[in-house]
Order: sequence, then C-alpha cells, then structure tokens
Amino acid sequence: MNKSIFFNFILFVWVNFLNAQSNFEYDGQILGQTNIGFGKESTKFLGTRYLPEFSFNKKIDSLSSFAIETSVNLSLSKTYIPGHSSDTNSNLSPYRIWLRYLKKNWELRLGLQKIDFGSAQLLRPIQWFNQIDPRDPLGLTNGVYGLLIRHYFKNNSNLWLWGLYGNEKQRGLDALTTLNDSPEFGGRFQTFIPKGEAALSYHYRKAGANNIPFFENYSSPEHRIGFDSKIDIGFGMWTELTYVHRTKNIGILTNQLLLNFGVDYTFRIGNGLTVSKEYLFSDSTDSMTNESLRRGFSALSFNYPLGLSSSLSGLIYQQWNNNTQTLMLNYQQQFNNLSGYIILYYNPKAVEGIQQNDIFQSFSGPGIQLLIVFNH
Repeated sequence: MNKSIFFNFILFVWVNFLNAQSNFEYDGQILGQTNIGFGKESTKFLGTRYLPEFSFNKKIDSLSSFAIETSVNLSLSKTYIPGHSSDTNSNLSPYRIWLRYLKKNWELRLGLQKIDFGSAQLLRPIQWFNQIDPRDPLGLTNGVYGLLIRHYFKNNSNLWLWGLYGNEKQRGLDALTTLNDSPEFGGRFQTFIPKGEAALSYHYRKAGANNIPFFENYSSPEHRIGFDSKIDIGFGMWTELTYVHRTKNIGILTNQLLLNFGVDYTFRIGNGLTVSKEYLFSDSTDSMTNESLRRGFSALSFNYPLGLSSSLSGLIYQQWNNNTQTLMLNYQQQFNNLSGYIILYYNPKAVEGIQQNDIFQSFSGPGIQLLIVFNH
C-alpha cells in the first residue's frame, strides 16, 4: 500500500472515530538530552525530543474492540565538535500510526508499528524489525510498515503472521538493506516447554546492497530462520539463533549465522542485585569459496534498586576481535511523571554487535550524558 494512501485512510478513520465519540486519549513524552565529552575534541550535544501520542478506542462488544494510535517524532538538536563547525538538526517524522482490531483470540494490527520478539536482552539476533540500543534507558526504536496478525491458543501458545512493505532501511543486525518497493512476509510460532518457552520464526525478503560499494545493483531473495527459547531453573537462561541465506552469492555475506547465549540471576544483596551475561557469536560464510569471517561479542549488565524511586545500572560490552570495550554507568531517579538519568560512558569509535538507531544519540570516547524525561 502506498504510504500517502495509508495516511489518508488513517485520517478518514480518525474523523469517523471523532464523530462516533469514541474514547480519546492524549499522551506524550518530552525528552531533554545533553552530552559532554571529556576529550579535547569530544562532541558537545544538546537536544530535545517530543513524542505526542493520540489514541482512540472503541469497544464493539464483549469480545471485540477497535483502536487507532498515532504518534510523531519531533526533535531539535545542536552538535558541536571543537575545531569544527556546529551543526543544527530538526526532524518531524511519523513514529507510530496503526489500526488494531481485536476479536476473541485474534489480533490484527495494520500500519507503522513496533514488532518485537525474542528472548535475549542485550545482543539480540532475532531483533529483526527493531533497532533498540541496549545503552538507551528508554528503549526507543523506529517502527516498520506492515500488517501483523496474532492468534492466541487456549494453552497460551501463539501464532504470528506478518507482511511488510516500504521498509528499505537496515534494521537490527542486518548486513544488507531491503530492496525498494519489495514486500516481505513471515511468521512465528511460540509455545511452552518445561520451565519456559520456545519459538520458531521465519522471514522472507529481497535483499539489496546499495549500502556496499561495488554491489549497488545486487539483489537476491533472502530466507531467514530464527529459534529462541528461555527457561527458569533457579536462574534465567536463554538462547537465540538466526540463520540467513541469500540465494545469490555476495561473498561472505551469502550465509550468516548469529548465535546468542545468555543467563541472568538476582542475588539477595540489599534490595536485590540483578546481573545478566550474554555472548553473541557471528559467522559469515561464502558458499562458493568457504571463506568465512567469525566474530564474537559479550555483554554484562547489572541493575540495583537503591530505593522505590531510584536505581543504579551498568553495562560492559566487549568486541573480541579488536578487544575494544563499551562501558556505561547509569543512575536513574523517578519523580512521579518526571525521570532523570545521569549516564557515564565510554564508547570506542566503531561499535559492532549492538543495535543502533537515529533516535538515541551515542558518542565515542569518554563522557557524560544527562537525560530528563517527562511523561504526560
């Protein structure tokens, strides 16, 4: 569906909802962020972001309902690097625009939405449609345009089916982009196993390589299979696996394997110290030459509640191949609808294995970030 046609359709539904006097809610989030680097040429950043959200809900009967949600991303920022000119940026773009219909054990959602699943917390091979940065305390991410259908069985198993269109940007840990004007589709089945749950996922798209020099005209069908599971045996333990195969050779990017193992445990120390550890193994292989590139990553995080309204958390992330580390220490304080974050960090110049996006601003080198968030 053409995006302009979809937006006009949403506007038409909005008008009808207003005329029907359906339940209307107006919420939003205002974010202020500043960054001060400690190096001589470190980046200075000052920005603000507003995510207003308008939602309508209408109950049809005791088993079915209809809803619409619209949210936009408004941002303004100024970046300055000593010795270089400053840069001012502004942005206005759709953030969420979707329609949802619920009927007994069925859910249908159409539009710009967040589709998220998987068991891993930090290094996520099955984060196929998101770009949630584990360093972002708010977990913000862009959405995808598509149709999502979910069915919930009586034994709490569930089936997901989706079709996407108009999502050409790289997402998650994608090595390639999606070919322009190319539909995508897939599905997922999740069920319970002893002491936990497991799921099998599949996705098909046509991949392009306009982000890789000399391969701008490359296109190939891409098949992606994912498996994830999580169990609780006194401590949490999970695994995620994604295997990607492109039918047309593109060197070591023809076949990709991403494998994650993770554990977490809450120690009975004070208010409870929760520690998580994850490993991510990446293997890219050329089908014709058997040439491969293997990489490894690990992440350690902790969270300790200091009281009812404050906490201290941290992240240590390591890229094994070049022995570089990312470090983060985050203090959070909650005041009713207002939250404050003080983040000390160190990021190398190049970060791999962590999903990144254009919403959360991260900077290389050592520094401090201050975030103030107001939710209404």
